[in-house]
Amino acid sequence: MKLKKVISVMLVGACVFSMAACGSKKEEAKKIESADDLKDAKIGVQTGTTGDIYCSDDFGDDHVERFNKGADAVQALVKGKIDAVVIDNEPAKAFVDANDGLKILETPYVEEDYAMCFKKGNTELADKFNAAIKELKEDGTFDKIIEYYIDGTEDKGYESPADVDRSNGKLVMATNAAFEPYEYYEDNKIVGVDVDFAQAIADKLGMELTVNDMEFDSIIAAVDSGKADFGAAGMTVTKEREKQVDFSDSYYTGKQMIIVKK
Repeated sequence: MKLKKVISVMLVGACVFSMAACGSKKEEAKKIESADDLKDAKIGVQTGTTGDIYCSDDFGDDHVERFNKGADAVQALVKGKIDAVVIDNEPAKAFVDANDGLKILETPYVEEDYAMCFKKGNTELADKFNAAIKELKEDGTFDKIIEYYIDGTEDKGYESPADVDRSNGKLVMATNAAFEPYEYYEDNKIVGVDVDFAQAIADKLGMELTVNDMEFDSIIAAVDSGKADFGAAGMTVTKEREKQVDFSDSYYTGKQMIIVKK
């Protein structure tokens, strides 16, 4: 009897161990090597961005997980809750630099043009911006901003001239300051490519610039309602957005990239 009991206990123990081992086995993460692999993946995006728009159109809402901030999507990827993140190239670099276990796939998901947005029909302000954008690109000011924030070859960003005249009123810019290097916080101040460029434009127009931080998908509503004069946040021109707001000439070409685990 004792031998039978010992054998029974051993068999039960073996079964329990086997079941525990099977139950603890984790599903292997999906291997994402190109955009084609996203069709079977769970993709993290920032709500309202072109990454959100493109991925929803290409793969359907069932494959898209939306986050208020790109950083939240990246953390979900780190924790294994999603398989990939689609986001603009420069923020993607910053996120990968801060997370050793992540990488950016070499081939862009899509290329796109950045522009500033205005209330529909406000052609006067849009025309003034376009003229200033042209001048600032021709005189090298914009290149120096890019060289500071993106290339790292300039020692400082844009600085307003000491004698600038700001007697022509105020400009309110709506942005989402979670989008390094285009707009982000540094020492409790919003800085970045778009902020410096907007300041340079405001200086050209003789106006005082105020920058308001908000969720990305609130920018167009703020511009449309008049709470902001224009929006700038690495914003891409799309047909859907053109129904809601007007856009300036493009000032920079960006890329949507795919972040995955190494």
